[in-house]
Amino acid sequence: MLSYQHAYHAGNFADVHKHLTLFAIIDHLLRKTSPVTYIDTHAGRGLYPLSAEETARLGEYREGIARLWQARERLADNPLLSDWLAAVERVQERDGSLDHYPGSPWWLSDRLRARDRLMLFELHAGEHGYLARQELPDNVQRILGDGLKGLVKCLPVATPRLCVLVDPSYERKAEYGEVAEAVLEAMRRARHAIVLVWYPLLPAGRHRELLEGLREGGLRKIWRSELRLREPKEGERGMVGSGMLVINPPWGLDTRLEAAMRQVTPLLGATCRHRGDWWVGE
Repeated sequence: MLSYQHAYHAGNFADVHKHLTLFAIIDHLLRKTSPVTYIDTHAGRGLYPLSAEETARLGEYREGIARLWQARERLADNPLLSDWLAAVERVQERDGSLDHYPGSPWWLSDRLRARDRLMLFELHAGEHGYLARQELPDNVQRILGDGLKGLVKCLPVATPRLCVLVDPSYERKAEYGEVAEAVLEAMRRARHAIVLVWYPLLPAGRHRELLEGLREGGLRKIWRSELRLREPKEGERGMVGSGMLVINPPWGLDTRLEAAMRQVTPLLGATCRHRGDWWVGE
């Protein structure tokens, strides 16, 4: 199934959660001079105009990035949030406006150094077409193909450090197990890798298959961050929260994200809650 297009959801609360985490990790990696290979298994378009038909139709960004954007002066005392929002500001076409939201290819390429490498996988031909038209550095590869299979095939990499973002749509139930298998194989081939895995929090709790698969595979050093908008209503089927797993997280990541989320959650609603912990299975 290749119907998913992230443009319908660009800039929503899950993007805020995901990309803030990614930004914090990139920030940590740039503290050292040794080169990094970044791999994005489900890249999407790269940059999303908020006025585009797909994005405007649902307008999910209004309950996500727009709320932080409006409160950016109040968030200036948190270095992580301040730097992240300053980066968001750089992609806007008009000063003071919010007219674009950067996807993961932008976040990964924005501070890419000449000696670093970035591989962007996208299986949806239409989405890959948008990505191909984005202006990105020369050391970025755009690959039309299955990101989970591509991830495993390209390991190990030549650089001493590796950072991977795994961010599927999970339209198919089987993807939870497929992600667990691919991540476990990737960790067998590159044990030092920092791997970020995003997953949706649904009333059905399907993400438990992913968590259980990783636990059974023996992974232990995982930071789990879950941003839950609300408890699901009876019979509800939509996403009520966003989850992030970080395997081999940089030192201090938990503290930085916890501090940021304490300021973010009130902006996303009275019932919004964040939970961060070292996950070792349940």
